[in-house]
Amino acid sequence: MSEAKFTIGQIVYHQLFNYRGVIVDVDYKFLGSDEWYKHVARSRPPKDQPWYHVLVNNAVHQTYVAERNLACSEEQQQPIHHPLLNHYFKGMEKGCYQLKTQNN
Repeated sequence: MSEAKFTIGQIVYHQLFNYRGVIVDVDYKFLGSDEWYKHVARSRPPKDQPWYHVLVNNAVHQTYVAERNLACSEEQQQPIHHPLLNHYFKGMEKGCYQLKTQNN
């Protein structure tokens, strides 16, 4: 099991598909189906390294991305625009989105 390079709330850049996004969850290894991997993960990234759930900037969908395809966004201070952003985060501090805390 690998240690994750990126954290929840961090703004990242997808190096293959040229988009920015914000991480909303981290899996320390690939947890999708073999069928999904076969049809979607065409670059065949390693399954035993971290994978990230990313809200895509200026879109309505989220993606599941292997760590090797991500880099830190050079535009850390530029906000992400996504309809689910406020569902996960309360705002941005120092270029990183801050998770909402749940009150029980």
